[in-house]
Amino acid sequence: MEEKNPFKLVASKKSRFILPNLLTLIGVCLGISSIKFALDQNYSLAVIVLIFAAILDTLDGRIARLIKGTSEFGKELDSLTDFVSFGIAPAFILYFWELKNYGKIGWAITLIFSVCCVLRLARFNLTKISENDEWKRNYFEGIPSPAGAILILLPLIYELSEIQLNLDIKKFTPYLVVIVAVFLISNIPTFSLKKIKISSQLTIFLLFGIAVIFVSLVFFTFKALLVLGILYLTSIPFSYYAYKKTREKFNKNLKEEDHEDIL
Repeated sequence: MEEKNPFKLVASKKSRFILPNLLTLIGVCLGISSIKFALDQNYSLAVIVLIFAAILDTLDGRIARLIKGTSEFGKELDSLTDFVSFGIAPAFILYFWELKNYGKIGWAITLIFSVCCVLRLARFNLTKISENDEWKRNYFEGIPSPAGAILILLPLIYELSEIQLNLDIKKFTPYLVVIVAVFLISNIPTFSLKKIKISSQLTIFLLFGIAVIFVSLVFFTFKALLVLGILYLTSIPFSYYAYKKTREKFNKNLKEEDHEDIL
C-alpha cells in the first residue's frame, strides 16, 4: 500500500522559526495588555507585564540565533513588536498615570517618545556592521527601546516601590521622558553584550548574579527595578568610555597592519 504523507502544520525545515516568532508575538500581546491594565489604573500589573515583555524581547533573538532560526520576517516582526511594547505601551502608561495632567503638552510628550522610538528602531534595522567591525556588536547606538521604556517608567516604579524619600518624583516625569527620547535617537554607545565572552572562572559569579537579580525581582519587584534602572543609567558613561578605548585600540591595530603590509 502507498503510504500517505503525514500532515505537517509547518515544513520541518521551517519549524525552527516558530519558537522565536511565537515569543515575539507573546511579547506584543503583553505590551498591549499593559495598556489595558493602565486604563484600569492597575499600574503595578501594567509595569510587571511590560517587564515580562522586555525579558521575552531579550530571549527571542538569542534563541533564534541559538537554534539558527533567524529570518528577515522575524527581524521585521521583532521591530514592530518593540514599537508597540516599548514605544507605545510605556508612553501610554505614563500618560494615564501623570502626563494627562499636563493637557496638550503631556500628549505631545507622549508622541515625542513614541516617534523617537520608531526612529531608533528604523535606524537599527538599517545598521550594517562589517566583519572588520565585529567589536561594535557589543554596543548599541543610543539606548535600546526596552531599556528606554523601563527608564521612563522609573518615576512610576519609584511610587510603586513605596520608598519614602520625601521627593515629588512625579514632577520630573515629563523631563525624564524627553531626555530618554533624545537618548533613544542619539549616537551615544551603550552596552549590548551580544558578543561578550565570559571566562570559565567567572561563569559561576555570573550565574550567582543572575540568581540574585531573579530573587530580588520576585520578592522586591519594584525596589529591584528601581535599582536596576539607576544602575543602567550610571553604566552609560562607562559604556562610552569603553567604546572609545576599544575604537582607539582597533584603529591602532589597523594602522599597524597597514604599515606591515606596506613593508
